[in-house]
Amino acid sequence: MVSPVTVVKSEGPKLVPFFKATCVYFVLWLPTSSPSWFSALIKCLPIFCLWVFLLAHGFSFLGAHSNARKILAGLIFSALGDAFLIWQEQGYFVHGLLMFAITHILYSSAFGMKPLNMRAGLVITAVSCLSYVLLYPYLSGPFTYLVAVYIALIGFMGWRAIAGLQLANDLWTWTKLSACLGAVLFMVSDLTIAVNKFCFPVPHSRAIIMATYYAAQMLIALSAVECQDVEVARKRT
Repeated sequence: MVSPVTVVKSEGPKLVPFFKATCVYFVLWLPTSSPSWFSALIKCLPIFCLWVFLLAHGFSFLGAHSNARKILAGLIFSALGDAFLIWQEQGYFVHGLLMFAITHILYSSAFGMKPLNMRAGLVITAVSCLSYVLLYPYLSGPFTYLVAVYIALIGFMGWRAIAGLQLANDLWTWTKLSACLGAVLFMVSDLTIAVNKFCFPVPHSRAIIMATYYAAQMLIALSAVECQDVEVARKRT
């Protein structure tokens, strides 16, 4: 297993633009009441930096590892979703929902179906059902089923990320842990959005949503570089 020190040395410098872009977003803290292309750019900038982070590993790396390509594609759809959500009050919320639904499908495919880990699946199913039960009384029209489908997709993504983390068998790697934490934070971010939009105002909702969202995307992007790090480690030994 690649040590955390090796990870920080090899991946840290590539993530500096992401951290800077995230700081820019929180420093500017553009009001959501006045959507503009500039505010969309600032919101999407950290995700653009994660594109660059994956591309910095080389086209040969992306070409050789389909999971990395799928995560990059997921980040592209995420940026589109972020842009649509800037104009959600103008009727583009469903468009953003669709972009993120595609993102979760791509991430699920990247994480794969092995190991199956039905226990984790049952836990995530219970959490997803409980979330929908919480939201259902506040939903109406198309959102009654759209939210149900979205919860199912993000729950499935969370299951596939968590299933890969085999702590009991000492088979885990830092990138599997990264995928697991990223998926959980993504679920927290989206549940906060749903509760804040459909149920009741969540205190400091925007800070919670964006902090967990950016952290989730960074961790999921990091999970794509496991193959390369394992190969480097093997060469050194």
